[in-house]
Amino acid sequence: MIITGGLEALSLRRLARQLGVTAPALYGYVKSKQDLLGAIAETEIGRLAAGFAEVDDADPIDRIRAHSRAYITYARENPELFQVMLLAPPALPDSGLPEESVAPSTTMAFATAAGAITDAIAAGALTATDPQMMALMLWSGAHGVATVLQLGFDLPVELEDAMIDEMTDRLLAGYGYRP
Repeated sequence: MIITGGLEALSLRRLARQLGVTAPALYGYVKSKQDLLGAIAETEIGRLAAGFAEVDDADPIDRIRAHSRAYITYARENPELFQVMLLAPPALPDSGLPEESVAPSTTMAFATAAGAITDAIAAGALTATDPQMMALMLWSGAHGVATVLQLGFDLPVELEDAMIDEMTDRLLAGYGYRP
């Protein structure tokens, strides 16, 4: 329903009808629409985290680039589910979020991306001192590119790919990376 009609197309009554069950029967599995969206977000973030985990390049800079590309590629290929995925924020130190509200796969995806940054700092490839801040900035940059690409400009794929590389390389340069 979300893929074909967007977030607003999902209702528990409509879903129950599509599944051939009553709405009260569906409530035996989910408490609310928000609960269902949280489960969908967890699943989709798990897919993204699995994609991050598959990046096994020894060079941490190449891993950072691959993580940015994986995030944006996911958004390009799954625009409706990407919107759902954003409903599950990562657990960051001092975020103030209650632990039970954070999807475990979100924390895993963020930790994997931050791990590549920590490795790059340890290898001397980056001069940053705060891997969490850098991970947030790279995520913000990737999210910005993903959002722009969803606006429907119908840009050539080569230009879209160049935007991903440009954003990642500019942010890395800002944190001291010199190829």
